[in-house]
Amino acid sequence: MRTVLKVVDNSGAKKVMCIQALKGKKGARLGDTIVASVKEAMPNGKVKKGKVVYGVVVRAAMQRGRCDGSEVKFDDNAVVLVDKQGQPIGTRVFGPVPHELRQKKHVKILTLAQHIA
Repeated sequence: MRTVLKVVDNSGAKKVMCIQALKGKKGARLGDTIVASVKEAMPNGKVKKGKVVYGVVVRAAMQRGRCDGSEVKFDDNAVVLVDKQGQPIGTRVFGPVPHELRQKKHVKILTLAQHIA
């Protein structure tokens, strides 16, 4: 894996590196949960550098087809950090978030998001 992803919430981490995708062996797509290691963190945040955390992929550069025939793809790869139960660690989510997260049962992330794409 070893993909470096941007963290788009206010949990304190800036960048994480993917260790493992929790579903399948191919990798993580939009809405998938991953295990990651914090590579960059703010000095007074909730998570520290080196901590192993869970995250939900909210933006992926790889395109994903929608049921109406259109495709969605983003400029960067981004995650929102969550705990083991799937609840977000931060209280805000920055940038656009796709509405496919609703089917993956991540409604709490959608309520915190500023813009739903």
